[in-house]
Amino acid sequence: RDVASRAAKERCDAGYGVNETGLAVFLDFKTAIERLGKDIIKQRYGNLFDMYEEITDVSPYEQPMQIFPAVHYTMGGIWVDYNLMTTIPGLYAIGEANFSDHGANRLGASALMQGLADGYFVLPYTIGDYLSHKIQAPKVKTDTKAFDEAEKGVKDKISKLLSINGKQSVDDIHKKLGHIMWENVGMARSKESLEKAIVEIQALRKEFWKDVKVVGKANEFNVELEKALRLADFLELGELMARDALNREESCGGHFRVEHQTEEGEAKRDDEHFVYAA
Repeated sequence: RDVASRAAKERCDAGYGVNETGLAVFLDFKTAIERLGKDIIKQRYGNLFDMYEEITDVSPYEQPMQIFPAVHYTMGGIWVDYNLMTTIPGLYAIGEANFSDHGANRLGASALMQGLADGYFVLPYTIGDYLSHKIQAPKVKTDTKAFDEAEKGVKDKISKLLSINGKQSVDDIHKKLGHIMWENVGMARSKESLEKAIVEIQALRKEFWKDVKVVGKANEFNVELEKALRLADFLELGELMARDALNREESCGGHFRVEHQTEEGEAKRDDEHFVYAA
């Protein structure tokens, strides 16, 4: 499916997209229906087709669907052991946050598997087991220099965000970051696009810290402040992802460098130099 997704975006980028936006290609089930029969297709895709028809008022059984790829899943993440614990004792990472059961890529229609398995079948038992050994643990002291420094760092960051009083909302800057990542660090990356992304993210980070507007106060439930703190992290993570992808001179799984592909357009790996977790 990743090959088809890249092809769809490439055609739209080249100006061959359909409808008024130019951000769609046709997916025609006509030959599949003729070959397998409508009942089989309905059994496999009926729910999806019904939702599509409800939204567009077009029946996929009769007319081609208009489709376009979108970001909806993150592959790769923090290393965890079989109990889903990170290298920091007591800190767990589940679902899309950890380094994945799927490997370097993922089969279609399996996005929920890891979140369901981690959250329902694994974590309730492993975290309970960990906490059971901590019942008699003494209370953690907070009157230490390290705690004071960490607390001061967070308070200073919050104070700085609230005092900028710029003109751009958190959501506006977040959308700019998303556009940079989608166009340059998305399904197909290149040396040129990744270097461009790094420059643009660095510029956007400066823009964020000079011109973001965060309304509300620090000592109240503040959704805008929460989003701003997250976006500050995303700006760091976005550059890190771009640098990592730039360093990895191969294509492997969901990481596809246009300079490294086979004649058939498949990922061209370099296991001699890149069989590792970046």
